[in-house]
Amino acid sequence: MAETQQVVNKTRRRFTGEVTSVSGAKSVVVAVKKRVLHALYRKYLNRTLRYMAHDEASTCGVGDTVVIEECRPMSTRKRWRVVKTVEKATA
Repeated sequence: MAETQQVVNKTRRRFTGEVTSVSGAKSVVVAVKKRVLHALYRKYLNRTLRYMAHDEASTCGVGDTVVIEECRPMSTRKRWRVVKTVEKATA
């Protein structure tokens, strides 16, 4: 009997952020801003995380707001890909 493998769709993390630089062909750096509550002082802090993402069509520019999603490792630092562009930067 041949067993069929069932493909499990895991939920992948998605973030919305702003493109801070276009680094090389098909690569962009996206800054994601988060608000985190301090455990002791109960004050909200702004945190910025930078992710390198794969942009297949090379359509993103600096200042664009994009949605990135987790994916398989594409290089040493790229583990994210650009899903869609929410808003283009004004020139």
